[in-house]
Amino acid sequence: MHFVPNVAGVTIAFGVLASIAATIYWMLHPPSTASDRAATATERDISEIIGSVIIVFSQEIHSEHMLSLAVRLARRERAELLAAYIIEVPRTLPLDAEMELEHREALGVLQVAESIGRKNNVEILTDVVRTRNVAQGVLELAKRKDAHLIVLGGYREGKYTGAPMARAIEVIASQAPCDVLIGIQGNKGKILTPPVSDKRSKTVPAEQPTQL
Repeated sequence: MHFVPNVAGVTIAFGVLASIAATIYWMLHPPSTASDRAATATERDISEIIGSVIIVFSQEIHSEHMLSLAVRLARRERAELLAAYIIEVPRTLPLDAEMELEHREALGVLQVAESIGRKNNVEILTDVVRTRNVAQGVLELAKRKDAHLIVLGGYREGKYTGAPMARAIEVIASQAPCDVLIGIQGNKGKILTPPVSDKRSKTVPAEQPTQL
């Protein structure tokens, strides 16, 4: 006696099994929320930053307090970090004019950056850029290095006291070919407060000749 399967019964059985399987899958893989999707997108965006972070210094733009944050970001994301000091050369001088004080200041700041990087196991590349205009120098450097992120500190100059968002920073933020992170220390902030070793090194005065 041969058993003849009922087509309708088999169909119903498969339907029940499929429904159970779908329910179990949904329980193990619930649909993501909007916040979950946003977090995933953010992680994906951060991963694309790898290899292209520039932290900027100049006589007016002091980014020392942002250096520790940039180093932590570079270390976590295995990013290449470039510390660039921009020297603005007056138009009354040739672009390659000797500017000993400014160059010495640039080397001092970049040495501190390299030291902080070594202590955190992050290699920091350095560059001294001579330009007629700080903002344009930064923008050209970002394009040349294919930067994904520019890190800037506040503007520090007597006449701009209380107004850290100076013209140079505004131009960089509005015209940069990538994201710009601007850090301004709050009076009671903790995150951007650098350790003592992070602060700008003082230029050692030249040794005076011995009086005979």
